[in-house]
Amino acid sequence: MIKEAWKNSGKVYGYRKLHDDLCDLGETCSPNRVARLARLADIKAQIGYKRRPGKYGGKPSVVVDNSLNRQFDVDSPDHVWVTDITYIKTYEGYSYLAVIIDLYSRKVVGWAMQSRQPTDLVLQALLMAVWRRKPADKVLVHSDQGSQFTSLEWASFLKHHNLGHSMSRRGNCHDNAVAESFFNLLKRERIRRRTYKTREEARRDVFDYIEMFYNPKRKHARNGMLSPVEFERQQKMKQEGV
Repeated sequence: MIKEAWKNSGKVYGYRKLHDDLCDLGETCSPNRVARLARLADIKAQIGYKRRPGKYGGKPSVVVDNSLNRQFDVDSPDHVWVTDITYIKTYEGYSYLAVIIDLYSRKVVGWAMQSRQPTDLVLQALLMAVWRRKPADKVLVHSDQGSQFTSLEWASFLKHHNLGHSMSRRGNCHDNAVAESFFNLLKRERIRRRTYKTREEARRDVFDYIEMFYNPKRKHARNGMLSPVEFERQQKMKQEGV
């Protein structure tokens, strides 16, 4: 059962999440036993990569204030979204991925991939988020100081869709740590374990990771070992008194 749970996670879970999976299936066991059996079966979690030593400070943004100020825990959905861009290598060249993440549940609510990284890339991801979530109140959108997020097109889109803007300090990745953390998970759990021949192949795999695994299935300690989708579902039921 431990091996099956590990395989179902894409071979990325450690013993704590595997123990939680077994408990969900009705098994009675301790985390220590799961750890011991996993070790005997040579089952290991995917471990992150250490950041290179150095200073990562930054000057305050001169474009938009850092309104978020690293307040990454929010108590309601569609209150704060964070966004960023990363690249994925393929034999055809780089493919660029932009994501929009809701801080409430860490759910990816919008994403887009293109062979280049113009402003249209992040606008497509944000448009997906707005279309999917249809927020009733103003949402704060936090980004770094990339050229896409300082463009007139980005500012205009935010203004016309009742979205606020917060921006990290220059050169300080910790101001957008949640988006950085998602990319770290994506790369160590999926991308660095694959070789993509085409950009379309990379896109299909990113779709599978986000829509079929990360959002509906991947457990988060911050969510009480619930996936983003399940966390939002349970919180909504509590609020409705079900």
